[in-house]
Amino acid sequence: MTLHVFNPEHDLAMGANLANFTPPLAARRLRMGLGFIPALWAADGDAVLVDDVELARSNLKEVLTVLSRPAPRVHFVTTADLCGMSPQSVSPWGWDRAVCHRLLRHGVRPSSCPTEGYIDAVRSLSHRRTAAMLLPALQQEGTVGMARECTSAAQISAMAEALGHVVVKAPWSSSGRGVRIMHASEEGGSLMGWIKNMLNQQGCLMVEPYYKKVKDFGMEFFSDGRGGITYLGLSLFEAEGSAYTGNMLAAESVKSAAITACLPGGLLDSVKARIQQSLAVGIGWTYTGPFGIDMMVVEGNAGKGFLLHPCVEINLRRTMGHVALSLTPADENAVMTMRIAAGNNCKLKIQAL
Repeated sequence: MTLHVFNPEHDLAMGANLANFTPPLAARRLRMGLGFIPALWAADGDAVLVDDVELARSNLKEVLTVLSRPAPRVHFVTTADLCGMSPQSVSPWGWDRAVCHRLLRHGVRPSSCPTEGYIDAVRSLSHRRTAAMLLPALQQEGTVGMARECTSAAQISAMAEALGHVVVKAPWSSSGRGVRIMHASEEGGSLMGWIKNMLNQQGCLMVEPYYKKVKDFGMEFFSDGRGGITYLGLSLFEAEGSAYTGNMLAAESVKSAAITACLPGGLLDSVKARIQQSLAVGIGWTYTGPFGIDMMVVEGNAGKGFLLHPCVEINLRRTMGHVALSLTPADENAVMTMRIAAGNNCKLKIQAL
């Protein structure tokens, strides 16, 4: 039996790197409302840790009703139930010190959690510099993208001056909270205060050119920890600013057609193959579990044509793209949307187009 845990605060907890990490209110609401989602891919007999069992059952039923799917044979449990359980394995949204501490505190055996060394290694690979280091291996005709690691405000200002318009990103961040857009003329004010604060907290910032985005999407993978990188499918998602808002639910052929309409033939397959080859050496032998790579289609130079940014970021955890893949409609011609209704009562909303 596997114990599944939805910890959407993972990226923030990874950045803080604290065992006693308190998630912000928005993350706690998300965990409360969407805690049921591991039931969508859990095996029969597995358990899913939730804050409220009845709410989890109700929210799961609502999603399955829209998709005309039967309820999975899983058990919803709370932290009060953990002490008497002996799961063979634990599968969280993402591993970090905080989720380990939470599970151990409530009685999960240490053997079910990874070592501190593993968490440190995954945290290091989750730094945005990993994406920057992968980019050169993915560059080919029809692609664009670069990122620099800066350790001072002066370096960041120099890049903004040289490029005119840049995106500044914290090494570890979540749903747009650690992303800022900077113009060459911005030398002071609140943005520079944020930059200096993040440099003090996380040691560096990643700086990239600003691109005119046309479409967000991603590729979802699984690493077996033995060098094997398996491709799982495409994720077409929407974001407001840098914050995730929803996904398309459709067959792989439908999603692929929506992207390749803008790009040269064969480019996606080439990038996918290069990702699998390049990551088999490092991530493939260090990290075990699902992960996703966010990409985007952007306007070409002078607004002519389109280019592919093949690695905006790497998420060494499960993603909403994986959730979307688990909800792919049985009808290959059906197209639906999956959105998060935020607020006091977060919900996963599925609608047909």
